[in-house]
Amino acid sequence: MRLDDQNESGNVEDRRGGGFGGGGFGIGRGGIGIGSIVVALVASYFLGIDPMLVLGLLSGTDPAPAPQISARKPPAEDQMARFVSKVLGSTEETWGQIFRENNGRYREPKLVLFSGATPTACGTGQAAMGPFYCPSDQKVYIDLSFYRDLKERYRAPGEFAQAYVIAHEVGHHVQHLLGISDKVREAQQGASRARANALSVRMELQADCFAGVWGHRADAAKSIIEPGEIEQALTAASAIGDDRLQQQTQGRIVPESFTHGTSEQRMRWFRRGLDSGDLRQCDTFKAATL
Repeated sequence: MRLDDQNESGNVEDRRGGGFGGGGFGIGRGGIGIGSIVVALVASYFLGIDPMLVLGLLSGTDPAPAPQISARKPPAEDQMARFVSKVLGSTEETWGQIFRENNGRYREPKLVLFSGATPTACGTGQAAMGPFYCPSDQKVYIDLSFYRDLKERYRAPGEFAQAYVIAHEVGHHVQHLLGISDKVREAQQGASRARANALSVRMELQADCFAGVWGHRADAAKSIIEPGEIEQALTAASAIGDDRLQQQTQGRIVPESFTHGTSEQRMRWFRRGLDSGDLRQCDTFKAATL
């Protein structure tokens, strides 16, 4: 990616290497068994929205507020931290412009770098969950070791693929600002498991489309995408499709349990946003077919 002209975001918190007290899954108190934890981890392993909220729904309890943590800026010599900071800065510019065009104001999220585990307003975030967005504190959380898994385990290398990961989670932040995620969670209350999963799929695919909108607009403004990088991002979208992950982890595919969409669907909606740059093309909730 061409990010030399991109300013770094000032909204990155570095918690790597620091400890914290409290937190945890609350297995005994909340009645969450190991099976529920496995469900939440599998459902949210890659690019899932807020796995701690999944656990909260399963246990019937509200996530505990996060304790106060002192965070620092990433070291200037940390190249990967600088990369994600520039990507976040690019999303801030893009979504700020989109919101202004629609007479709105974009509230920028924070991006938290952590190692292993960290407290969040949605509960304890762990690296095994993959990157996630917590609407309760409006922060995106990522353990940068995820990018190693993306490259080595899931054969999805490249900087634009890495940027897609962040853009997808920022897409969830946009959904939160627009009130979309609140409406989805309200509709999921009392719905059947299959219906709740179907709504989750549409929300995840919309976040993929929003990531594509960012890519289109950012490239139009600053020519950030280099030859071959679109294919890298599409490979990443394909790698984390529910059908592929289920086949790899359990040896069979169960469509009614999908929460993020198939590999084909994820590529299609990301590409739709990337080709159009138009937010109106991302209404997965009105789409007859995904």
